[in-house]
Amino acid sequence: MNKVAVVSGGTRGIGLAIVKELYAEGFSVACLGRSMNENIAELIKSSNNKIKFIEADISSIDKIESAIKKVIEEFERIDLLVNNAGVAPKERNDILDTTPESFDYVLNINLKGTYFMTQKVANVMMKQNNKDYIPKIINISSMSAYTSSTNRGEYCISKAGISMVTTLFADRLAEHGIFVYEIRPGVIKTDMTAKVSEKYDKMIEEGLFPIKRWGFPEDIAGIVSLLSSPKISYSTGEVINVDGGYHIRRL
Repeated sequence: MNKVAVVSGGTRGIGLAIVKELYAEGFSVACLGRSMNENIAELIKSSNNKIKFIEADISSIDKIESAIKKVIEEFERIDLLVNNAGVAPKERNDILDTTPESFDYVLNINLKGTYFMTQKVANVMMKQNNKDYIPKIINISSMSAYTSSTNRGEYCISKAGISMVTTLFADRLAEHGIFVYEIRPGVIKTDMTAKVSEKYDKMIEEGLFPIKRWGFPEDIAGIVSLLSSPKISYSTGEVINVDGGYHIRRL
């Protein structure tokens, strides 16, 4: 059977690394994003039609539905969903100054979009024949799910919400043989962290993380590969921290 994965926010950074990893693992991949770029275009060209770009804006329920409809038209089924799409606030502001506009912008994509993408794909998975592959949903959250950053509260709230989305859908979908997981990245070298790279270089050198280095998109992609494996078949709702050990409480 040809396994099909859907990766939201798949055109750059963590998402692009996940698309590459899943393609190497034998998946056909629907790469969802707002616009095509050179990196994903080159990958599509060399994939013999096993990777396809599908335009999607997950802040819109209608566009989520049209994107999933397009995935089914192109690939006929969905065996794996990776909810990776997400944004940071356009401006970092103290939580005493957060604007409703910024709050809505971040939560509409990161939390609402993830929730309804999961809902729509889960309903597709429940209707298809899943005897050859265990369908799975993997949510990419963040160490911000439990770490306070008072200059971007809306981001932290959105990622904490994703943790509950994972728990809820893991509970609801287990009876249908669909398993749900959460990956919590730490500080990952991407466009999103480029503006604060000097700050984190210093903090890492001073021992912020037990593993003294930046994380890379490939670190997250490797865990997606692990969780998508059929060898994991008696586990759901699990959280995997990919943060250099940051979650360890130390004295």
